[in-house]
Amino acid sequence: MNGFGLTLRGARALLATAAIALSLAMVGSAGATAAVAPAADHTSAKPKPTVVLVHGGFADATISWIDVTDRLQKRGYPVIAPANPLRSLPTDSAYIASVLRSINGPIILVGHSYGGAVITNAAADNPNVKALVYIAAFVPDTGEALGELIDTYPGSEIQAALNPIPYPNSDGTTGTDLYLQADKLRQVFAADLPTSTTKIMAATQRPFSAACFTDRTQAAAWHTIPSWGLIATQDKAIPPALQRFEYQRAGSRTVEVAASHVAMISHPDAATNLIMSAAATTS
Repeated sequence: MNGFGLTLRGARALLATAAIALSLAMVGSAGATAAVAPAADHTSAKPKPTVVLVHGGFADATISWIDVTDRLQKRGYPVIAPANPLRSLPTDSAYIASVLRSINGPIILVGHSYGGAVITNAAADNPNVKALVYIAAFVPDTGEALGELIDTYPGSEIQAALNPIPYPNSDGTTGTDLYLQADKLRQVFAADLPTSTTKIMAATQRPFSAACFTDRTQAAAWHTIPSWGLIATQDKAIPPALQRFEYQRAGSRTVEVAASHVAMISHPDAATNLIMSAAATTS
């Protein structure tokens, strides 16, 4: 009987000792986990800025931005790619400015080609626009016209490829729409894209009013908003030398890509990375 009692007391003591040891082990394990666990990523919960993609002349938003849009959306960026009217620089800038005013929160505003001139005007006085990103674009200053700017440096072949078509205005005057000749579009606009793609681009191009080249810039937002620029080194529409001049004048952070004028189509990763760099730097 006494032997059994001693054994029971011993067993209880052993169980108590084991429970204490287990508790200490759990406390030690929790402490070790807390020491090595990575800190919570609070930045991932921060809303990303809305990226607004503005296409250039002859084009539409789908062909111009479909691959960049896909990449940005997969990384969690809200994206809007509005239709640029291509009627005149004041008209187009006012329309894009209205789109910007409809967006809550910070905006990264991106323009390709003629779209660069549009965003330069449209972003003026909008505090939500945190960065301007130019992709093989015009970056005019106040008072400049694109038709004059493009002649500043040699190398553009776009003028010889144009097909002007008159159209009636509502006030009875006649305007002129510009198209690219189908057999020259690939050569001067998109030499690094497959022929099958450029045939579709030629067939679906939108009318581009000649007034866009004579209208003068009313406001140059790059004077107050930081900018980034992609230089397309094989561009035959806007000479690379002109792009470098414009971006340097604007104080843009630049990358150079061996691409045709439509660099965002042929090199969507480069364009996307530049946009995300602008977003990361200004957020």
